[in-house]
Amino acid sequence: MRGNWKVRIFIGLAIVAFGLFKYCSRMEENPYTGNTQAIALDTEEEIAIGLANAPKMIEEYGGLYQDQQLQSYIDMVGKRLVDNTVARNSEYQYDFHLLAEPETVNAFALPGGQIFITYALYSKLENEDQLAGVLGHEIGHVLGRHSSERIAGSDVWQTVAQGAEVAVGAGGALQQLGMNTLLGNGREDELESDDLGVRFMIKAGYEPREMIKVMEILKAAAGPNRLPEFKSSHPDPENRIQKIEESIVKYGG
Repeated sequence: MRGNWKVRIFIGLAIVAFGLFKYCSRMEENPYTGNTQAIALDTEEEIAIGLANAPKMIEEYGGLYQDQQLQSYIDMVGKRLVDNTVARNSEYQYDFHLLAEPETVNAFALPGGQIFITYALYSKLENEDQLAGVLGHEIGHVLGRHSSERIAGSDVWQTVAQGAEVAVGAGGALQQLGMNTLLGNGREDELESDDLGVRFMIKAGYEPREMIKVMEILKAAAGPNRLPEFKSSHPDPENRIQKIEESIVKYGG
């Protein structure tokens, strides 16, 4: 029994070491942000995943909003952001989708350039600059390669959990730790995308302070019962406003 215990510990540590080695081998510098991050997918894989999952997202949010003039307007704003920023140098295929969902205030991006905004959010925006702020933030998620980074992080934590389970049967606890870590990193993704969104707005000739008003709209939409920041995967809107103001100063907006 004692010998078996030692073997299990050795195998478990070997699995953990392999997972960490695999994670470190994925580290590369993001040419659009300058950050070094672990990346699980190449550009072509990100594009393919985005295109494959876009129809599912459209269906989940009630289909596309049936107003071609409004869709063309959103396409125009998105194209202006792409054409005037580093996004134009990427291989990503940007498509902007206005979703019919009338209640859920939301915008999000799939890897590879598939970007979505619900009509519920769009209807609360007051001007083109605010729309540019929302779309610029989502372009930031794409160029930040946040989905690929989360997949890489998820892979390593699954491997660590498997190693721990082999060694001491603690896989479940470490798997939960990994999930909490991923949710925590999500806040940094949001702040980075806010920063990139401000940068893109300025480059494209939009008023970056309208991004602050977008945060106020999101805060009002969440209502008084929104989760406190430590329980949420997103930063509190007040903290985001402070960081956005810092980004405006940094980029000279």
